[in-house]
Amino acid sequence: MNYLPNLDPELQDGIYVFTTVPSTTNTDGLDVIATMREQEGLTLVLPEHQAVQHGFDLVFRCMWITLRVDSALEAVGLTAAFARALADESIACNVIAGTHHDHLFVPVDRSKDALQCLCDLQRRAAGN
Repeated sequence: MNYLPNLDPELQDGIYVFTTVPSTTNTDGLDVIATMREQEGLTLVLPEHQAVQHGFDLVFRCMWITLRVDSALEAVGLTAAFARALADESIACNVIAGTHHDHLFVPVDRSKDALQCLCDLQRRAAGN
């Protein structure tokens, strides 16, 4: 299935950060968007103001774009297509796949460019 004509990218409000904390860190009360356990610790994606409030290192400041197309986790080529479009514009992108949608985290200063790039990709795929 070709998901590109229906990407429907949406820029979420706020600034988010990636940070790493010890695996034993209590995250209760934090609005954690995503986590990943690594050997070096627990990677968190959360609102910047909460990371600052708790003294966490701000490893990557970003904006969050949700692709509202209801994509399947076993879809082939979707990530490659939007990653290529963003790479062609020199826009870094960290992708987290949810059960229903893909979520892209892009540098704060390139968020509007990333949104425009994704909208252009959708228009081209739809033949407009």
